[in-house]
Amino acid sequence: MTCACGHHHAPRHHHDAGGTPIALPAPMVGLTGRLICQDADQMMTALALLPEHSRLSREEPGCLRFDLWQDEDPLIWNLSELFIDADAFAAHAARTKDSEWGRQSTGIGRDFQRHDVIPVIRHETRNDLDAIDALMRDAFGGNDEARIVRKLRQDGDLALSLVADAAGALAGHVALSPLGADGPAFALAPLSVAPKAQRLGIGAALVHGAVTWADAAAVVVLGAPSYYGPLGFKHADLSSPYAGLALQMIGDLPKGSPIRHAPGFVTL
Repeated sequence: MTCACGHHHAPRHHHDAGGTPIALPAPMVGLTGRLICQDADQMMTALALLPEHSRLSREEPGCLRFDLWQDEDPLIWNLSELFIDADAFAAHAARTKDSEWGRQSTGIGRDFQRHDVIPVIRHETRNDLDAIDALMRDAFGGNDEARIVRKLRQDGDLALSLVADAAGALAGHVALSPLGADGPAFALAPLSVAPKAQRLGIGAALVHGAVTWADAAAVVVLGAPSYYGPLGFKHADLSSPYAGLALQMIGDLPKGSPIRHAPGFVTL
């Protein structure tokens, strides 16, 4: 059914995705459950106030997901929320309590379950593709990186596509593609982390997962040395249109040897 924000949502529930856990400074916080109206008056209060409450919640700096959808029973709303940590969840609760929704909805029943969420790294699935596009648009502020990944996938050059899954919300993504070189090699790009989930170690965990998967092959990246250097990358003295201090590598390729990125990178 149509939810309080005016859009149709398939029900979403807390789930445990299989994958490699990411060690965060503190667990994320998830909230799932129901709002239960007792009568039509409470339902009208919810209809009037939940859209604005949802908008303000999604704008909070620590909110990664805030979904509400009306049940088949119109007196019931289902919810699925995700916050970067307990402090963000507490800030949300404080703002909610002092909001018009908080003041006028005290009589509406709550049946909530709070749980810690540890994101995991796993391979992409077909169901992730739209969310990966949206994640990259948010992380980079444009469509170029999403177009690259789509082209790599279309051409069969997406050798590895890993996501950071936080209870069904994608918090990060990394891609590896074959790199033409004098030895086995992959290009690491793009790496994206949801803006609100940055500086938690998710990007570093995705890079580590990609390098581990590449095994003995070299992994070449174009990026900030201040970020990739502590992750084990060193300046790569290779022949490339991208040659310079930002071209870095883990592994061994002959000094000065040429490298060729997959055709999908022409999209950029």
